[in-house]
Formats: sequence, structure tokens, C-alpha cells
Amino acid sequence: MRSHKEQAIDNNIIKTLESFKLSGKALLLAKLILNDKETQAIQEYANTVSIVRLGINDHGPVHMRIVVQNILKMAKLLKDAGIKTSLEKEEVGNFEDSLMAMMLAGMFHDAGMGVGRQGHETHSTYIAYPIISRLIAGIYEKDIYKQVVIRSIALEGIAGHMGNRTIHSLEAGLVQIADGCDMTMGRARIPMAINDTPKTGYIHQISASSIEKVKITAGKEKPIRIDVSMSSEVGLFQVEEVLLVKIAASTAKPYIELYAQVREEEAKQYL
Repeated sequence: MRSHKEQAIDNNIIKTLESFKLSGKALLLAKLILNDKETQAIQEYANTVSIVRLGINDHGPVHMRIVVQNILKMAKLLKDAGIKTSLEKEEVGNFEDSLMAMMLAGMFHDAGMGVGRQGHETHSTYIAYPIISRLIAGIYEKDIYKQVVIRSIALEGIAGHMGNRTIHSLEAGLVQIADGCDMTMGRARIPMAINDTPKTGYIHQISASSIEKVKITAGKEKPIRIDVSMSSEVGLFQVEEVLLVKIAASTAKPYIELYAQVREEEAKQYL
């Protein structure tokens, strides 16, 4: 069963997609995947392993939904700025196809945490493959080529979300950054509450606990501006060692402005 927070994010995702005024395929996919029982089970177990067994931050249904939210925000800002996705540039798909691929990547990028942390992005790809195939087959039943294109971009986004392997599509680059942007105190609240002793990833929990807000808006010089607000300088670890690393490796880097601010201090501009 989905939590109240998951349901609230689901509603926001649906509203955002409705505001795009597209053909309805992306909206249909969102409804299918958000209500898919197998997807929900995979996400919940990934979170059990992450929090209970490994004692690290949330990698479950709430996190994956937040990543999708972030993807939609950034995709809209790029579209408003006239920036085409890779599928659009290559003339093998349209903006809606790109959205669908990125949503799938966002919803499955941490599915492999149910297997383990090391190499989880690779585990995520083979866990996600049959479900992605099943979901998009119902939407593009007669267009095998489009199924292959959307699935391939989605899998690239999943495989590349850690920022430690080369990606090539703009879509995969947005997934990477969208993942890095989910680093507020809420992600660390549960593992910090149930774990008495430091474990692997503890510095991420401490750092994330000082991140008060991550805001994605239109930039002044570039299409996307990311503002990170924190209560103490320990949050800079999360900014510099996680988010900045992912942006640096992302194909979307040319379109990003990044600022970090500790309470009333002057905001530091990274990009």
C-alpha cells in the first residue's frame, strides 16, 4: 500500500504531466507505473535493504518518485528554453517519448538496491527491463522501434545515474542530476532514527540531515537553477561530493546553475 507521502507525490506528478498538454501517452504511462504492484514491491524491498540492512538513506518509493518530480521540473525548464532532448535532435522520438523514458528511469534507478549497494545500478537495469517492456508495450503496441528507443534511453538513465560511467543522451543526464537533487533531511530521518551506531554511508546521513531545501527554478543565465539551502556547513559534503559530481558528469551540465547557502550567509555559486 502506498503511503500518504507517496500518494501526494503521485498526485503532483499527474498534475504536472497534465499541465504539459501532450498526447496523453506519458500521462497513461505514469498512471500505469504508479499503480503497478510489482514496481511498488521492488521499490519497497529496495528501501528495506537500504535502511534496515545497510543503514543508509532512503532508496525506496518516495525517493524514486521525488526523482521523477525533479525530472519533470527540469525537462519543462529545458523545453521552455527551447532545448531539445536527444530523441528530438536525432529525430527518433519527440519530447513526450523522452519524458516517458526519463520517468521510467526515475522509477527504477535504485531498484537494484534490493540486491545490494555495490553495482546496484547494473542490478537495476535487469530488474527493470521486463517491467519497462511490459508497460511500454501496452502504449506502443504496434511500434516496436519506439518501444526499443524508449527502453534504451530509460536503461541508459538507470545505468548512468551514479555519475561514474559515461552517458551520451540529455535524458540520462537529467536523471543523474534529478537523483542528486534528492538530498534533503527527510531522506536520512528514518535510518538515523533506527541505527544506533555509524555504518557505511553515515556521512551521507549526517550531511543530508542539514539540507533543508533543494529548489529547482529557471536560471538567469542558464535554463535551470538549483538552490540548496542548509542549516550547517556539513551539508556541503552532500553538495560537493554527490550533487556536484553528478552534474559534472552529466550531459545536462551546460544548462545548470548551482548555488548553496548556509542559513543567512551569502550563497556560494558553483556553476
